[in-house]
Amino acid sequence: MNARMYAVTPAVEAAWRELLGHVTADAGADLEYLPYPAPQPLEDLWRRPELGCVLMCGYPIALGLADVVPIAAPVPRAPWAAGQALYRSDLIVRRDAPYRRLEDTFGARAGWTVAHSHSGFNAFRHHLLAYRTPERPRLYQEMVGNLVTARAVLDGVREGRIDVGPLDAYWHQLIARYQPELTAGIRVLASTAVAPMPAFVAAASAPPELITRLQAAFAAAASRPWFGALGDRLLLDGFAAVSGAHYATTLSWDREAKAAGYELPA
Repeated sequence: MNARMYAVTPAVEAAWRELLGHVTADAGADLEYLPYPAPQPLEDLWRRPELGCVLMCGYPIALGLADVVPIAAPVPRAPWAAGQALYRSDLIVRRDAPYRRLEDTFGARAGWTVAHSHSGFNAFRHHLLAYRTPERPRLYQEMVGNLVTARAVLDGVREGRIDVGPLDAYWHQLIARYQPELTAGIRVLASTAVAPMPAFVAAASAPPELITRLQAAFAAAASRPWFGALGDRLLLDGFAAVSGAHYATTLSWDREAKAAGYELPA
């Protein structure tokens, strides 16, 4: 088990670990929580053959970056999620920056995380696509790629190394709650359209009966007596059933950008 994608602080990871302990106990699954801190590459974690219940972004699920089976996706406690397993990317700038619209940042410096990230790359690229024209195929003077983590984007904006960058909105909620000093100096200039939330996945080789039991345990989690306090700590309303087909939206955004000759945000 692992929740690295949204383990934004040690306290938050402890809450995830406790929640997953309850879910797997309800499922009768004997799984061990494996800490996997950044900057270790998530793609290596996702490809491990003993994967039992690990958070994975929907875009690499759709890309087939690892042979996995989606189990369930978190439902964030946020107005933009509307009670569904959805998320978006917040495009952030420094609070004291002069920008008032995203267009005001064009010609400045932007950044992205990794090319297999939806929130840190694919959603940002899709959002920028609407602003490109034949006369202006490149929007930014400099685009800093491979920042790897949401925290690196946040720190890059805070410290002035980049002027604008994408931040997973649920990750943003969690870090703002648990380390508000890190988000006090930034603001959201725009947000992307919503897309399917990352999911807990298992290796495709996992026993089908294990997958079925975990799916049922996640589906029932919000009604269990242990969920209330953990849902409050993790800003969650529950979990939703998902499948690989659920993430087709991410591939359509990818195809649209590539068809326009926009392989990388620029």
